[in-house]
This record gives sequence, structure tokens and C-alpha cells, in this order.
Amino acid sequence: MKLIEQIQKGESKTLELKETLPKNENIAKTVIAFSNTSGGKLIIGVNDNREITGINDNELFDTQDKIASVIADNCSPGIMPEIYNVNVEGKLVLVIEIVRGNLKPYFLKNQGKADGTYIRIGATNRLADLDTIAELERQKRHISFDEEICYDVTFDQLDISPILQRFENIGKPINEDKLRNLKLIKSENGKDYPTYALMILLGKFPHCTVKCARFKGTTMDVFIDKKEYGGDIFSILENTQSFVLNHINLKAEIKGLYREETYEIPVVALRETLTNALIHRNYVNQGRDIKVGVYDDIVNIVSPGSLPSNITIEDIFNGRSEARNRVIAHIFKELGLIEQWGSGINRIINACKEQGLPAPKIEEKNDFFDVELIRPRPVTADYDRLADDKPSDTVGKPSENRRIPSDSNEQERTILEYIFENGSIKSKQVEEILNIKESRTRELLREMVEKGFIEKYGQGRSTFYTIAKEGKE
Repeated sequence: MKLIEQIQKGESKTLELKETLPKNENIAKTVIAFSNTSGGKLIIGVNDNREITGINDNELFDTQDKIASVIADNCSPGIMPEIYNVNVEGKLVLVIEIVRGNLKPYFLKNQGKADGTYIRIGATNRLADLDTIAELERQKRHISFDEEICYDVTFDQLDISPILQRFENIGKPINEDKLRNLKLIKSENGKDYPTYALMILLGKFPHCTVKCARFKGTTMDVFIDKKEYGGDIFSILENTQSFVLNHINLKAEIKGLYREETYEIPVVALRETLTNALIHRNYVNQGRDIKVGVYDDIVNIVSPGSLPSNITIEDIFNGRSEARNRVIAHIFKELGLIEQWGSGINRIINACKEQGLPAPKIEEKNDFFDVELIRPRPVTADYDRLADDKPSDTVGKPSENRRIPSDSNEQERTILEYIFENGSIKSKQVEEILNIKESRTRELLREMVEKGFIEKYGQGRSTFYTIAKEGKE
């Protein structure tokens, strides 16, 4: 993709735009975040409206030397950027290009690893917590979280019959040696312990659940049915799929002498989406779980955790496969629940298109992965007798409705995601998150209120913003 095309798409996980050279520490934070995540480009000479303003070519070489010194003096381990200028629309822009590093975690020297490690989430640099730093350490050692030993219990304390039964059902009985080969058991000091993969497959952690809901209409104001599924991961998959199928339409066609019934959303697309959510979610994050929402217009599957740091959304559309949980993914492959590595996303899209449906909306939204399977038409059934039609009061509370308006830009999406996580946002927080000036912050928030994305509450220093109850779609 040409540089001008990247700029026009706006800031992202792999692109940051600045009109002028940022402060030294901000340069270092961005470089570190790119190195710890998927690499990226910091482009100087582009304003907030993605207009090419250019840089002073008389200061070009001095600026390049300054940037190289800032990175060398502030980043550890050492990072080798590629710094070059590009003529775009007759103006010079400066590009600092960073590749994904192999010596993670990278951090600010003067703050140390625990307090100075940054990662890229969406279009922002975020301070990494201890769990994220541990994950970066694992990436350096080329192992996944689910390969590590769980010392909470010993292997002989577990009932592994759900897994044994699944392999029996496909004619592949397994024994203890096979479990070791699959990295479900590991030994230490003469004792056998389960790996995290085995514990997750058996559903032994509180967050190894899926929460399902059928909502009235296209918002989360009123629900008609709710279920939470736990237990072994295979039962969760089947129960969640059944929940969705019970709440979408079944149509019938006469083909020849026979009546053929099909669901309005292809079962193969639904099952593939749910399988991907269970396999690739971030199990390190114990504060969240997978959520499945059935609305009148879509089926929405939200899985905690952004894409693995060495892969982008463009990569997965091109068939690249990268499993966050390698052991779990291997088990699903052994059981025939995955057909071919890297084919899942395209199979979801193609199944929907073959049934005459729009392509699903598949997005990485900050630190979670979101899939919307489009239902063919609005549901006209009358649910008034089934649910109280009073909308819930959500002002100032974290929002579960993570549906982003399709006409929002990258900065607006970042603000909305922050509100989803925290319930509200203040202008000062917007300045810090987006690293923009106060005047631009006021303008951006005013535009979002006018578009119906957010609502304004309070006055003066007490002013805050939250998701609009009737958000624009």
C-alpha cells in the first residue's frame, strides 16, 4: 500500500501521524509500543485531518539525527529504526519505521521494565501491566501461555473424561503419553501437573465461560433471554451455538420432492466464529469473558484480547494464521474442529456471501476482537409481552454495548472504546489518550455530540461524556 493510502486510512495499530516532531519521551513511547506489538510507522508532517503539511527540509538531517539519538538514549533493549523522508503531494514527510522486535519487552530506560513498557492498542500507546509484560517475555521464548504449567492442582486431581470422550468419539483414544505429547501434562520434581491448556479445556477457571443474551431490537436496553455457559470448552461451544440457533429464524424451501430447512445465518459461519473466539481469546485476562449477543439485525460475538502482537487484521484476511493459544488450537485441530490453518475467516465470509448475506463485520477493536454476522432482515415478532420495555440507566457505568458506528473515524472509535471500558470520559483524558491539543479535543467532542455518538453531562470541570442512549448507527 502506498504511503498516501496509509495516511488516508488514519491512525491505527501500525500507524501514528504527527504534524510536528513530538516530545522526546513521546517518540520513545511510540517506538517502544511498535516494537512490542506489530511494528509500525510514525509519520511527521501530517495533521489531525490527515492533510499533508510537510516538514522543513532545511532541518531534515538534523531532525533525523535527533530522532536516532532520542531512540538510542531512551529505549532498551536497543531499537534500530529506519528513518527516511518521502515526497507526498509535493511536500516532504519524515517516516520513522519500526519493525516488531525479537528482544521483547522493550521499555523506557529511565522507568525500567515494570513501569516503562508500552504496547500499541488500537491507535494509542498503553502502559503494559505485569500480565502483558509476562506475555511479551513468553513471546521472546516462543511459547504460549497455555503451554505453561498450572501449579494450582496436580494432574491426578482432575477429571479429564470430557477430553478422553471427545477423542474416543472420533476413534482416536488417547493415553497419558499422548496427553504429554499434546502438552496437556508436564512433570516437575516428580509430580505431574496440568498445563493451562488442560485447565482451560476443562473449564476450570471462572472466566472460561460464555455469556449469551437475546436482546429486543438493536440495542442492549432490554433482553429477552440470557444464559451463561461453563464447563468443558466443547460443551460451551455446543451450548452457545444452540442458544444462537434457537433465537434466529429457520427458513424452509421445497427442493424437488423434499423440504429443506436452513438457518438464516449459515451454521458453518456461526460455528467457525464461535470456535475462533474460544481458541484465540486472551485467557490471561481473567476479568472478562466471551459475550454473544443476538439482536434483531445481527449476531455479535465479542472475544477478549486483540490480535497477537505479530499479526494485523490485514494479515488474517490474507489467510495468515497465528494462534495465541497453541496447545488449545492443536487440540481443536486434532479433533477435526479446525479444518485448515488460516482458512477460518475466509470460510466465514464466503459462507455468508453464498447465502446472499452481506459480508460479516470483522474488526480488532482495541483490546478485543469483534465479529458481527448480519441477519437478512429485521425481525418483526412482537416481544412486548415477553419483556419490560424500560431502558436501563447506563450513565456513568461501563457499557456492554460495544457496537461502534460505522461512520466514526479512528479518534472517535478510540474515545468510544474508552467509554465502553470506563463508563465515561473527560476532555483531559481525551487529550492524554489521543495526544492532541485542548482546542482539537473540544472540537472533537462537540462533533461527536452532534453526531449522536455521545452525550454531555455536567458543567465546567465536572463535565463528562458517556455513550448516547440512542447512538447513531
